[in-house]
Amino acid sequence: MTLAQPQAPQAPAVPPAGAPPPARRSVPGRIRVITGITVASLALLFGALAVGSMTAREGLQVIGRDAGPQVVATADLYLALSDMDAQVANVLVMGDQYAPQRAQALDRYEAARSRANEALMQALSLADTKAEQETVHSVLDRLGRYERLTGQALLLDERSKHAPGPPPQDVVLTYREATKLMRVQLLPQAYNLTLESGTIVRATYDEKAVMVPLLRVAVVVAGLLALGCLFWLQVFLARRFRRVFGPALLVATVTTAVTLISGMNVLAQDENALRTAKSAGFDSVLTLAKARSISNSMQGDQSRYLLDKEWADTYEHTFLDKAMSVVYLKAGNLRTYHDQVAKGDDVLGLLGPELVGPQGDQAMEAYRSFQAADGKFRELVASGRTNEAVAERLGPVTQAFEAYDRALVSLSAGHQAVFTRAIQTGEGSLDNLWRLLPFAIGAIGLLVIAGVWPRLKEYR
Repeated sequence: MTLAQPQAPQAPAVPPAGAPPPARRSVPGRIRVITGITVASLALLFGALAVGSMTAREGLQVIGRDAGPQVVATADLYLALSDMDAQVANVLVMGDQYAPQRAQALDRYEAARSRANEALMQALSLADTKAEQETVHSVLDRLGRYERLTGQALLLDERSKHAPGPPPQDVVLTYREATKLMRVQLLPQAYNLTLESGTIVRATYDEKAVMVPLLRVAVVVAGLLALGCLFWLQVFLARRFRRVFGPALLVATVTTAVTLISGMNVLAQDENALRTAKSAGFDSVLTLAKARSISNSMQGDQSRYLLDKEWADTYEHTFLDKAMSVVYLKAGNLRTYHDQVAKGDDVLGLLGPELVGPQGDQAMEAYRSFQAADGKFRELVASGRTNEAVAERLGPVTQAFEAYDRALVSLSAGHQAVFTRAIQTGEGSLDNLWRLLPFAIGAIGLLVIAGVWPRLKEYR
């Protein structure tokens, strides 16, 4: 049997001359890995800031520049249309007297007509869907028909030379057709435009009210991660090279912290701006615009109640319905409602939430005066004192309504200022953030390179 020859022991492998030992060879790789993770965390931070700011800007754009103004435009359309119909009714009850008031009412009719056309053009330019565009075109077509009917009614009324009060039957019938077109078709379509645009605003706000806080949390998480990676990189370099922390990486860390805090504050400001613009601004402006429109149509019902005896009860009921939608008080008829308004307890309806503070008290007091004047006006009509009723309608009733309308305008102006200021504040903070981000990205990138590159050069 042949025994196997023992093998000679092999000499250990000798690394090539000048090659670093295995421990040292792994250091540049570890530096690159940690640096890559740090850069990725910084990219995540800046990405979260970019997405968060773009989400907030989209919300501010929709509410403050797109759908929000469209809602206001369509609310102005409703007000202008109701004002047109009210002024025609006012002219028809004047008869062959009250020449100055007649000229003033016709001028106001033309002004309301111009406002309606302007609001329609603005609504058409802001319409995003085909359905909205078709609705606007339909309103334009029907408005033209309404103007033809009112033109005929005014011409017949002028030819009749009737005394103040109800005009001849042909005038009443022509105007009845016109006001029916306004109340049944034009005003509901205008209101639908407002609802459609308002739905867009509400949906956008609901979405952004959820997304912006979530993205702010994402920014915080990404920022803390980036700061942790920068600290990790500095600790590794300090321990490996037995040196104090590098000034470049320290400055990069501070810059990252400043960027994180700035981004958090901006997103918090935008969240607050969206909430303020929607709740304290837009909602109140829209509510007051609706209240003004309904109130304007309501005072038009006073003239219609006077000029159309056959439909007088109908116009009295519509007046009560509109009044209760503006300021709700439990009442079964108009006389009871007048009594309840005089007391003014537990006000609900559209104006209920808006009647706060000194301006709210003034608006409610003006509304009481308007309803008190209405009660006196109806007493004159019921007693058959038509001339006095017309004088009351064109004098004290109109003055009381105009004072009430001015109070609503004053309330709306305050909320409009809050809305505008909130949108400008939110957009301004975003603009400042976007001015900061490019410099922060460039500065932090250069500082990381300046902190890492000298250490890598030591291995060359």
